Amino acid sequence: MSSSANAEHVASYYAATANPSPERPALEGDIECEVCVVGAGFTGISSALHLAEQGHDVVVLEAARVGFGASGRNGGQIVNSYSRDMDVIEAKYGTETARALGDMAFEGNRIIRERIRQYAIACDLKNGNLFAACNRKQLEGLREHKALWERFGNHELELLEGEAYKREIGSERYTGALVDHSGGHLHPLNLVLGQAAAFESLGGVIHERTPVSGVRHGETVMLTTPRGSVRARRVVMAGNAYLQGVLPELESKSMPCGTQIVTTEPLPQALRRELIPNDMAVEDCNYLLDYYRFTADGRLLYGGGVNYGGQDPADIAAVIRPKMLKTFPQLAEVRIDFAWSGNFLMTLNRLPQFGRLNDNVYYAQGYSGHGVTCSHLAGRLIAEVMRGESARFDAFAGLPHLPFPGGRLLRVPLSALGAWYYATRDRLGW
Repeated sequence: MSSSANAEHVASYYAATANPSPERPALEGDIECEVCVVGAGFTGISSALHLAEQGHDVVVLEAARVGFGASGRNGGQIVNSYSRDMDVIEAKYGTETARALGDMAFEGNRIIRERIRQYAIACDLKNGNLFAACNRKQLEGLREHKALWERFGNHELELLEGEAYKREIGSERYTGALVDHSGGHLHPLNLVLGQAAAFESLGGVIHERTPVSGVRHGETVMLTTPRGSVRARRVVMAGNAYLQGVLPELESKSMPCGTQIVTTEPLPQALRRELIPNDMAVEDCNYLLDYYRFTADGRLLYGGGVNYGGQDPADIAAVIRPKMLKTFPQLAEVRIDFAWSGNFLMTLNRLPQFGRLNDNVYYAQGYSGHGVTCSHLAGRLIAEVMRGESARFDAFAGLPHLPFPGGRLLRVPLSALGAWYYATRDRLGW
């Protein structure tokens, strides 16, 4: 698991407003445990907490800090389903697979809310998110999207056609919107920190600043760290885009991608009501989408853009501010207080990768931009498979995942070319 030269959280709005959290000591020496989880983001902490609730002896190793990666940097939107929806899954992999994954498409959302209630996690939870159409073709897609999700059990959807979307967004950019009243938004770093504290309250142990440099497979798995080692009967690899150089067999089938976010100064209440009257989270329907919402203290958090390969732009605010002003030109004089980026992990088919290596090493990764909800589902499914209930985990594990064409050398330029094509289609309304 790769280690950052600076293992502290990036200078984000989330880090500046994080709830108090202890510094966990790095691993020193050699230990043994029943289950070792590598990575203390949503996937790792969700898995660890579910396993601890089942009575397992669990140790978590984190190269930096809890929530250091995408889990503590993302847009904070609770968006249901997957990066590729059930109609695509059904067309490519059949009705049975679509039904199996469709039955779980809204479960991650419920798990998050259960965790917040059960462990009294303060993470600024608000209800409601929506998808905004930038042209008539996208609006027709939202109409189909509504019918699809209703077929799989989500009946909390509302289509706003034409000017009706202005009930929710004070912008001229759109032609309509689909509201998901079951969705929402929150402070993601505080969510993962709260679940980490819950895990520790059940006897779980977390070692921060403990990157894994090697994995030796066997009946007992040996994980090597800079100043120690862990021997575990079972292992969960949950490093996602920040797990590099440890399991090369997974790296060819995924690619880190960077996304950028800014947060404005706190805005007056009257202006907030003008921009997003009902305080919902918004994302548009473009391939390279914009997403935005208000924080608990009244700042507009606005994100967008993708850098294939995960490199950061030199000036994040200069990349995102024009997007923000295209949506809300009335913010031209507003100050940006925070700007940061982070990596998510994309797969070729945009579906998450779950699986096993050598029977006792499990992994879940590659949520392709839909990680907040799906990572929480992953934790539950990993706990299920470890108690012998493998059907739901195997519904994901059975999905075929191909390597990116051209290998490491060409996966970035080829993906960027594909993104350019789809972005051009969005721009022209094809």
